[in-house]
Formats: sequence, structure tokens, C-alpha cells
Amino acid sequence: MTASELAACAVPQPAVRPGPAGGRARGRQAALRTLRAMVDIPSVTGDEARLASYTAERMTELGYLARIDAAGNAIGEIGDAAGPSVMLLGHIDTVPGAVRVRREGDLLYGRGSVDAKGPMAAMMHAGAQAADLAAARIVVVGAVGEEGDSAGARHLLASPRPDALVVGEPSGAGQVVIGYKGLLRLRYHLSRPAQHTSGPAPGAVQAAAAAWAAIGERLAGLYAQDGPVFGRAVAALVGLRGNTENATADVSVRVPAGFDSAGFVGWLRGVLAGGTVDVTEDVPAVRTTRADPVVRALCAGIRLHAGEPAIKVKLGTSDLNVVQPHWGVPAAVYGPGDSHLDHSADEHLDLREYLLAIDVLSSALPGIAAAAARHRERGEAG
Repeated sequence: MTASELAACAVPQPAVRPGPAGGRARGRQAALRTLRAMVDIPSVTGDEARLASYTAERMTELGYLARIDAAGNAIGEIGDAAGPSVMLLGHIDTVPGAVRVRREGDLLYGRGSVDAKGPMAAMMHAGAQAADLAAARIVVVGAVGEEGDSAGARHLLASPRPDALVVGEPSGAGQVVIGYKGLLRLRYHLSRPAQHTSGPAPGAVQAAAAAWAAIGERLAGLYAQDGPVFGRAVAALVGLRGNTENATADVSVRVPAGFDSAGFVGWLRGVLAGGTVDVTEDVPAVRTTRADPVVRALCAGIRLHAGEPAIKVKLGTSDLNVVQPHWGVPAAVYGPGDSHLDHSADEHLDLREYLLAIDVLSSALPGIAAAAARHRERGEAG
């Protein structure tokens, strides 16, 4: 990190006081049991009810006032009910795919161990550990549907916004994520009159393939291809099916901040007038700054427990993309795990890193609570 980056992270704040050695050991064992139980429960998107029930029950045991909301999110609240609110927003759903749940030394294998039951369990235990020291109402949310249309996070938008936010995703225990690219999903469908394959006009599926090529060429012309990937739009053809008469192409475009989705779709509809272009998802990119007080508090927690922090951005999307454009509060993304293992057949979490992340987050929460209080005061003053 540069000197200026380190300065942005170097904010002093209180650490969570360690309890007696025996109590600390019991707390760590309890945290390990929570994570193992969560990974043991399958929770593919759309089928999260069993894990939501366990999560709410476990948060109750940890001292939270817990419930399941109308969307199926598991929500627990702890701390000062009259204080500013700090939301720790994780998700409990996973992509499909079986990974045999097992522990091998310090590694826990299983679908969702990294994305994102590890970060979710870490937030549950960190919130409980810091509740007496953080002058705030800590709200922990296990959201449903993040791997789909983020139904759980979208449901939260109708509730009062928090005063500060941490989204639980695998950043690595020594790193803080400050940004995600956005996502534009498109579906192009066209029909052509029946003709013999030896006819002069291209069939529908050929025309759909040509449309995909046009998208790639257009985006390549908008950005310097040797620039940072986070700063340019990158398209992927995720589905192409059809025949000479009917065809459908599904395209996913990872977009940078400031990308003109409406303008791009308008251009595309103009050049593909022979078919229909539907937008199936449009989520903007989101990025905070290194000087964000939540980022700085997390950096301080990392420096206390894990050495020099690192700041990074991600090329995918998360629930931060859904809520932050609406809430505009101090925010960052943090959680244990290597995101390169997301959705993989080898998905596993280092349990030492998981326990370290609990320490980091619990130490950061008093500083995050202070940032939440300042944000609330500015809002009330305005």
C-alpha cells in the first residue's frame, strides 16, 4: 500500500477486550460449530428456509433478538436499541453443486463455506462479541437470493436504512473490498422465415451469433484494452440456442462505474432491429473510497490482528450493488475466504482465517459504530 493509503487506514480505535482464556476458547469452538452447522445445511438459491431457521435460532442463542422476515431473510438485532444502526449484511444462499462437507486439518470443505456462509457466521459471532462495546444497534442479516436476483437485499430497501454497512463476502481476512463492477444482462431473440440451409440469407442462429460479435466489437471500441479491467465493460456470451428459424442469445456485460446502460441498449436495439432486445438485469457498479470511515475501521482491525491491510475491488457483483446506491451510507465489504474458490468443486475455508476475521470485525465494530453515529448526526442536522 502507498503511504497515503496507509494513512487512510490508520485510525485509532478501541479493541474488543479479550475475556478469560477459557471463555475465549469456548467462544472459538462455538464459532466453529456454527459454521459447520451452516455448511452442513444445503441452501441453494430458492431453498434457504431450513438454513434461515437455523440462523435465526443460532442468533437467538448468541443473544440476538432474531426473526425471519417476509422475504425469508434471517435477521438478528443486538446492542443499544436506541443507538445508530450498523448492518452486517451477509447471504445464506449458494449456487448449486455438491461439495462433500468435511474437515481436513484446518480446512472446512463444503458448498458455501467461502461464498458466503463463512463471512455470515463470522458476522454473527463478531456482532455478539462486540455488542457491549459498540455503541450501536447491530443488525445482522442473512439474506436470501443473492446468487439469483438478490430478492432478500431488495426486500430490505423498503426498511429504514442503516447508518453504516458491512457486506459479508470473502475478501480475505487481511483485505477490505471497496468496489464491485455492475451487471447488465441482455436477451436477444429473433425469428426468420424458414428456408433451406443453402439459401443466401443467414439463419436465425447465425444472426444471433453475429449480434454477439457486434456487442464485443462495440465494447472493445469504447475502452483501451490495456487499461484496468475494473474500468471497462466486458461481455460474455452465456447462452446461444436456436436454429435457422428462431434463436435466442443471452449476454452478460460486467460494467464499470458510470456505464450508460440505457444508451448502450438503445444503440443495440437500433442495430438489431430485426429482433427484440430485453434487459433481464441492470445493476450499477458501486465503489466507495479508502477514506470511508467503515473502510478505515476495518483497516484498523486488520492492523491490530493481521498486519498491514490491503484494499481491493472485485469484478463481480454482490448485494452491495443493490443496497448502496439507495442507502448511500458509509460501507465496505469484508469476510474470510479466498473468492477464487467461490462456486468451485474445491470450495473450502481455512478455519484459522475464519476465526481471525471474527477478531478483526469485532475489533472494528466500535469504530464502525462511531462512524454510524456521525452519519446519523449529519442526517438529523440536515
